[in-house]
Amino acid sequence: MKAVRYLLIAIVAVILLAVVAIAIAMAVINPNDYKPQIEQAVEKQTNLDLVLEGDIGWSFIPLGLELNNVQANLEGDRFVALEQLVAQIDFWSLIAMAPQVDTFVLSGLDANLEVNEQGQGNWTRIMPEPAEGEQPKTAEAEEEKPADTTAGGGSSEPLNFNVNNVEISNAQVHYTDKSTGQSVTLDNFTVTASEITLGSEFPLDISFRVETAKPQFEVDGNISARLAANEALNEFAVSGLSAVFDMNGEPFGGQSVTAELGGSAVANLENETATLSGFTASLANLSMTTDLEVKGFGDKPALNGKLNINEFSLKELLSNLGQPAVETSDPEVLKALAFSTNIGGPAGKVELSDLTLKLDDTTFNGSGSYNLANTGVVFRLQGDKLNADRYLPPKAEGEEEAAQETGDSASGQQTTAAQDTPESDLLPLDTLRTLLLDIDFGLAELIVSNLTIKEITASTTAEKGLIKVDEFSGKLYEGGFGAQVTLDARSDNPKWKIDSKVSNVQTLPLLTDLAEVDMLSGGANLNVNVTTAGNRISVLRENADGQISFNLAEGEFRKMNLTRMACQGIALVNQDSLSTSDWGTATPFNDMRGTLEINGNTLKNTDLVAALAGMKLEGDGTIDLKQSTMDYEAGLRIVGEIHRDEACRVTEYVENVVIPVECRGNFAEDPAGLCSFDGSRFRDTLKTIAANAAKAKAKEEVDKAKAKAKEKVEEKLQEKLGDKLKGLFN
Repeated sequence: MKAVRYLLIAIVAVILLAVVAIAIAMAVINPNDYKPQIEQAVEKQTNLDLVLEGDIGWSFIPLGLELNNVQANLEGDRFVALEQLVAQIDFWSLIAMAPQVDTFVLSGLDANLEVNEQGQGNWTRIMPEPAEGEQPKTAEAEEEKPADTTAGGGSSEPLNFNVNNVEISNAQVHYTDKSTGQSVTLDNFTVTASEITLGSEFPLDISFRVETAKPQFEVDGNISARLAANEALNEFAVSGLSAVFDMNGEPFGGQSVTAELGGSAVANLENETATLSGFTASLANLSMTTDLEVKGFGDKPALNGKLNINEFSLKELLSNLGQPAVETSDPEVLKALAFSTNIGGPAGKVELSDLTLKLDDTTFNGSGSYNLANTGVVFRLQGDKLNADRYLPPKAEGEEEAAQETGDSASGQQTTAAQDTPESDLLPLDTLRTLLLDIDFGLAELIVSNLTIKEITASTTAEKGLIKVDEFSGKLYEGGFGAQVTLDARSDNPKWKIDSKVSNVQTLPLLTDLAEVDMLSGGANLNVNVTTAGNRISVLRENADGQISFNLAEGEFRKMNLTRMACQGIALVNQDSLSTSDWGTATPFNDMRGTLEINGNTLKNTDLVAALAGMKLEGDGTIDLKQSTMDYEAGLRIVGEIHRDEACRVTEYVENVVIPVECRGNFAEDPAGLCSFDGSRFRDTLKTIAANAAKAKAKEEVDKAKAKAKEKVEEKLQEKLGDKLKGLFN
């Protein structure tokens, strides 16, 4: 026991002697006397030129070091400078194995980082190049580094680390990249913290200013919060966060914009959990709130919480951010947008439930999910009413009048402009091949291009470049429509397949609302089957192949009277003049049907048939979609009485003849003036009429001859009978 006691006394004595020796050395030795040796040692080991202009001081209690006015130059240019560095540690806390930093002060740090035209940073030239065959010192140090003795299991006591005061002030860093012309400056960087103790909260305040050259952009930031970290340094907490960033520059059109963050957060690195509580973020008039829990920091986190974007005006936001305004035909739209959802789902999958999206007076409700492993997206969204026309750009003042005045020359100019303008790809094929989608969308009512469509249902899937619209249907003007579309984008020449069916859609209100065209009425029925390939509009048109069969029931041709056209031809045959002046402006029909064969930009029809009063419309022709032209020859076959006008009487001469009608021209310019009586083809009609007249004349002569022969036969029979009767009675 005495030996142990003497040993302890000896150890304490040695420690005391060491402390006394250190204290005496600090009192006797002046570190400023060694400035030249320190500067030479740095210059020998590095490419830096160290200049110690200020005093170097140290203290024993507290144990500390102080540097003043230090500068390091690299290749003749200042690399880093420091006005003052003070680092003080409580000496007795080191003896107790609980180190406590009394004060850490860093003031006037100025660093210059530069990248030359070859892309090399000046900091890479601090250390001298190693001699040939010699490994860099960093590699040698890595090889000589002792093995980690704590990795094998066994745990050490947590470090009891305390800091009384930390102060960093007036620090700045300049970064310049001569290869890109970019420069970034961080200045007025200040950090203050006090009473930093592991396991307890402590205050932290940070302020800074950042400026960039490309684009010209400035940020003034101020952050204050209370931080906490446990003794094992695997759990951290932030509370009372208040961060304000004042920004201005080119991205905001020279305007000043404020962004703010607030709330609390906790993260545990060992359990891989994190929580955001009452977290808020705002940018100008846009604000968001969220409460979120995260379990797992790997590639399969599990989320639980909610997200809310408060109602805001998009137009006001763009104005606040110095961005161009979104011009809309209705200036009152884009002023009330909002979003809210609950967030959940199993590990690796983000599920949104009770999702609500508000767009002015339109509300969408639904759910969705995102799979982190395969980026699969699933959405179910149902909306009420949306008037899409309100969001279209407004028409320029006088635009319609100018279009009418230059109508004739515009179509030719459009065609020339379309040919001269380089055409771009329609779809990003590489992006489509990465999509994994399953989307169901519904809308109670949609107004688009002045059309009103109700009960819209759409279902779309996408996987590895194969996109399918399995259903796209709705109700439209007393009828309905349905379509299925397949896009195979797995090759660079994507293939399209479109199948569509339209049932009993009333064409008059449809065409009137769509294009202010009221030429045709009736219930339209269509069957469309089209295939094509390509990724540009012109190529898709050229490769189009398919068929459109149509039927229009109980309708009428408006702004054209086919009966009058037919009567004009009949009056010519009858060598008479029409006396009727009020013919009306429409031609009713019971049924019109036909088939359009699609071959590239050309639509060809050979079986147009329509039943009119006393007539049968027959026709064939072509439509050129590229030139927006029509070349159609139709005929009105006379099958019965068509009008009460005496000059339009149907005689045996005109019955079953065809009155020719032609429809030619640009249907994009004057659709109402396309069709007219075809005088050139009427010569063929006259030949038919002449043939009918000849047949009628021949028949008349035959009938007369028959009548005369019959009379003679009857006379002879009478004579013979008379003679016989006379003989009989005699």
